[in-house]
Amino acid sequence: MNTLPAYSGARISGCWALRADGSGGGEGSLDRLLPSINTSLLPRKRTTSQCKSEPPLLWTSKRTIYTAGRPPWYNEHGTQSKEAFVIGLCGGSASGKTTVARKIIEALDVPWVVLLSMDSFYKVLTAEQQLLAANNDYNFDHPDAFDFSLLVHTLRKLKQGKSVKIPVYDFTTHGRQKEWKTVYGASVIIFEGIMSFADKELLKLLDMKIFVDTDSDIRLVRRLRRDITERGRDIDGVIKQYNKFVKPAFEQYIEPTMRLADIVVPRGGGNMVAIDLIVQHVHSQLEERKLRWDMAALASAHQAQPLPQTLSVVESTPQVRGMHTIIRNKETSRDEFIFYSKRLMRLLIERALSFLPSQVHIVQTPQGEDYEGRTFHGKGITGVSILRAGETMEPALRAVCKDVRIGKILIQTNQDTGEPELHYLRLPKDISEDHVILMDCTVSTGAAAMMAIRVLLDHDVQEDKILLVSLLMAEMGVHSVAYAFPQVKIITTAVDKKVNDLFHIIPGIGNFGDRYFGTDAPPDWSDDDMDEPSC
Repeated sequence: MNTLPAYSGARISGCWALRADGSGGGEGSLDRLLPSINTSLLPRKRTTSQCKSEPPLLWTSKRTIYTAGRPPWYNEHGTQSKEAFVIGLCGGSASGKTTVARKIIEALDVPWVVLLSMDSFYKVLTAEQQLLAANNDYNFDHPDAFDFSLLVHTLRKLKQGKSVKIPVYDFTTHGRQKEWKTVYGASVIIFEGIMSFADKELLKLLDMKIFVDTDSDIRLVRRLRRDITERGRDIDGVIKQYNKFVKPAFEQYIEPTMRLADIVVPRGGGNMVAIDLIVQHVHSQLEERKLRWDMAALASAHQAQPLPQTLSVVESTPQVRGMHTIIRNKETSRDEFIFYSKRLMRLLIERALSFLPSQVHIVQTPQGEDYEGRTFHGKGITGVSILRAGETMEPALRAVCKDVRIGKILIQTNQDTGEPELHYLRLPKDISEDHVILMDCTVSTGAAAMMAIRVLLDHDVQEDKILLVSLLMAEMGVHSVAYAFPQVKIITTAVDKKVNDLFHIIPGIGNFGDRYFGTDAPPDWSDDDMDEPSC
């Protein structure tokens, strides 16, 4: 795993738009940065924390930003290639942190972004603390009010490109809701909060630290507008709270962390000079971290190598050979293509189930005699289809595996970068304990299959519990998957030796999804079937 350097430059001394930190001291000299105080603040009136990654789309003036998906960041060996670039935004309440974050996202113009709010990580209050909160005597702006342990763990996993669950904090009960939000890593992670710089371990995860410095009068005006119009409070109460609680907390806890910032942004989201400079640096970092799927290298890496032992090919009986003859024939009608494909799928799934763990199980027959048989030895079985062609294999799995749970993954190729990208994911809960049958009808390069396996591993599925099943595979794809994930079992009905310059399997079967669903194939279709869903 490559470690990314911390941001250390881009300070402009004496510039009206971008101010240098101008102070000594570093994160190594801090315990938690500041001593505790007993100042109590009125509780916030929001109902729940707002996880900025929901909904999974963010529309800007230029494009749609996906906030619930990610590119793979894994090389052909299946190991992590690059980490995400994490920007930490700190500043006082109503300083404009979220506005700055959205301006950065729009100017960056990258498709995969996560915007994470510190408000989601308030601690669950004890019974005693609940009473204090009910009487407005609990300090929600103290560092101890936040669950830094969970926050650091969550941000570290996001930085590694893994999936995480984000708590939803309920400010009415001062506890976490039962349902947490699932979020995936992205090219850029923007983390914002009033205490973003208030923990040493958290600081180590930030590649760029930005402090949004807004005049206190402006922050007060924003609080007045928000609390009066949105929360129904009177002006005297808002001013009293600000002078007694908010201002002292800012001076003692937040403002001193400005010296840790790489960049100080005065005036918040209106300071486009500062935002442009930030964006330039992030672009340069992203350019260095790009992962290009080198298909030619994959194609030549395993030439003349024997097929891996993890591969199992259904015996090529006259029946199997005859069905392949029919579905490979370009003159075959769609009805016949579907019929014989389904027959092959049934054989393939039955073959895959034979690799699941089993144990001796003795039953008594109607004649009163014992029979020593076998039964599945595991927690459960989940089928996961790689959309769209993999979805056609679900009926065969359901037909032979009662009450099987089904998940779906949509992976598409970015036409600009050539990289596979995750666009949709729905997996059953507790999938980490199951044996998973991953289904895709054709595998040529293995790029989509490799990313799908990585997604399963990110959800803590054990590698040796994953079975990849495909009607047809190219040797290139078999080698790529087996080399990257040597514990994954691969089951197919046939392996073709070649792929052409467009990475189509030769002799192949054509675009399976289009032949099955009766749609026309695009000119640049791929046998890896990283295409649009059928619906």
